[in-house]
Amino acid sequence: MPDHSQYTSSIHYDKRLYRHDIDGSLAHVRMLAKQDIISQEDAASIADGLAQVRREIETDVFPWDAGLEDLHMNIESRLTQLIGPVAGRMHTGRSRNDQIALDMRLYTKDVIAQTIKGLRGVQGSLVALSERYPKVVMPGYTHTQRAQPVLFAHHMLAYFQMFRRDVSRLRDAYKRTDVMPLGSGALAGVAYPLDREFVASELGFKEISANSMDAVSDRDFVVEYLAAAALCMTHLSRLAEEMVLWSSQEFGFITLSDEFTTGSSIMPQKRNPDFAELARGKTGRVYGHLLALLTVLKGLPLTYNRDLQEDKEGFFDTVDTLLSTLEVFKDMLASLTLHKSRVTSLAGEGQALATELADYLVGKGIPFREAHGAVRQLCQFAELEGKELSNLDLAEYRRFSPQFDEGVFDITAESATAARNILGGTAPIRVAKALAQAKKLLEDEADGL
Repeated sequence: MPDHSQYTSSIHYDKRLYRHDIDGSLAHVRMLAKQDIISQEDAASIADGLAQVRREIETDVFPWDAGLEDLHMNIESRLTQLIGPVAGRMHTGRSRNDQIALDMRLYTKDVIAQTIKGLRGVQGSLVALSERYPKVVMPGYTHTQRAQPVLFAHHMLAYFQMFRRDVSRLRDAYKRTDVMPLGSGALAGVAYPLDREFVASELGFKEISANSMDAVSDRDFVVEYLAAAALCMTHLSRLAEEMVLWSSQEFGFITLSDEFTTGSSIMPQKRNPDFAELARGKTGRVYGHLLALLTVLKGLPLTYNRDLQEDKEGFFDTVDTLLSTLEVFKDMLASLTLHKSRVTSLAGEGQALATELADYLVGKGIPFREAHGAVRQLCQFAELEGKELSNLDLAEYRRFSPQFDEGVFDITAESATAARNILGGTAPIRVAKALAQAKKLLEDEADGL
């Protein structure tokens, strides 16, 4: 009969938790010695052995054994080889169930901090882009149709706000991740006088789990990270889509640096925005990992079930995908070139100033709905005549409202953006303030969560 032991083995992926597993074991052993559950001598021997194990893993000489199934058993087996039977005292007062719950929480806390740092990097690139092109006017879009002029910086800062929400979600998730489960045992707690507060303090946890059955089976914190990551990838994918569109010849808004484009195997003129396209594609993987874990959890009775081993591979892949995508976007945004004359020329072209014309008539005392109807007819006329609104003469304007006068020719893309002088609007004065606030936020939150 073939060997099926590999089916249950997790060592090929859970070994990335080695630092957290060793840190957790060290804190647990210090507590056991403090509580006189094991001797100080045994605790010191275990600590020395774990230090050797850590060095071996970090120098790629650790003898991983898939037959030992998981990270915990590999480390304990090697520790036994190094220090003898005293290694068996390390597992006093704990189960692999609360041990892996601890490892996963420590790891998740670390990756939340790394993800926030990555998001700050992307936000910094968006701020730098906005500072580089602070007053460039470009077409704004709805339905992928030119709608109204906006500042390029205003457009970039929209993504800054999306990523700000991502940071907020991750911080919120961190609070619920920051709960120490060790001491829950297999499911019912343990029969030793453990000092859980001491372990929590040693490992930097702010809270201690309140129910042992919940603690060993809870993976909500992983789901929360995956959900936050899925939304973050959504925002990155939207930005990627604009990078793809804007770098096309049809738009011609930007040029991405050669580092973030690739050539065609057959068409020598091509500069394909492959990095942005891959970010769009990788977003689906992250969505899939979120759904996969929700599906694992939905049918599990309390407490620990082996199904929970499936919490890791998709989670780890999500972490790797998101962190690498954030790093790519930080540098891709920093290196792109905006074609100012191109975007500015299009900002007032066609019928992009139609809303300004309606507002102009409102300023003359005409109700907005009536003004809207008059300008709609004007736009239809210009389209039939094959003319830009800016090329119509005053007589043609006045065919649709006698309130039009010479002032209509003062309406430009620049005046349109300046008129949006309202909190959250695209007026240069407002965008300058928003940019200053964004910079201050990055400076104030540069350190820590």
